[in-house]
Amino acid sequence: MMDLILKGGPLMWLLLGCSILTIAISLERYFQFHRARVDVGDLLHGLRNLIRNRNYAEALHECAGTPGPVARVIHSAIIRHDAPRSELKEIVQESGQLEVPKVEKYLAVLLSVAYVAPLIGLLGTVLGLVNTFVQVNAAGGYATATEISKGVYMSLITSAAGLMVAIPAFVFYSFLRAYAKTLMHDMERAGIEIVNIICDLRRERSDIIALHPNRPAEEDPGEEAGAAAGSNP
Repeated sequence: MMDLILKGGPLMWLLLGCSILTIAISLERYFQFHRARVDVGDLLHGLRNLIRNRNYAEALHECAGTPGPVARVIHSAIIRHDAPRSELKEIVQESGQLEVPKVEKYLAVLLSVAYVAPLIGLLGTVLGLVNTFVQVNAAGGYATATEISKGVYMSLITSAAGLMVAIPAFVFYSFLRAYAKTLMHDMERAGIEIVNIICDLRRERSDIIALHPNRPAEEDPGEEAGAAAGSNP
């Protein structure tokens, strides 16, 4: 491996750095996404019971203890549970927009490596071929087929290395991009459902209060009897 890097020229070190960067970003993003994934249905079901009992502090604590952007979007709505529905929708939308850059972090770098690595390899090949023919020209224009093929072989190493870096980088990018889209879909779903939960439970309590208003206290029977006796002559 080291022999190929030395034969490929200085650009091989740049490609090696790109490959290390690709592996580091892919592992970091994968573990972050895996850690951030939660079962949205189970989380919302538990929070619904807490909100129904008006236990907002426990609901906030549950969100704070759950990692990932989904829990943070839900947290932003619960902490403003007294706001009107329209305002709650704006809150979860803004919170989701703030989470998108965190979800897509480093993915652009991964895509750039996938695009740039083949160009670096091609540049190394062109420079290698130029160097080969410069050496042939310096030798008076005479060179054996073996010498020329050796120069071409060494020049093509960078092109092969560029493709070997670019193909995995693009595969990792596509996989992680799909993972990020799934996570953003979960954020949108959680934001919509938590707003509906808060507003629906708030409306249910309003309906119960409207159906069972506070009745005035009934008069004491003893007082009624005394009043009736006092009225008789």
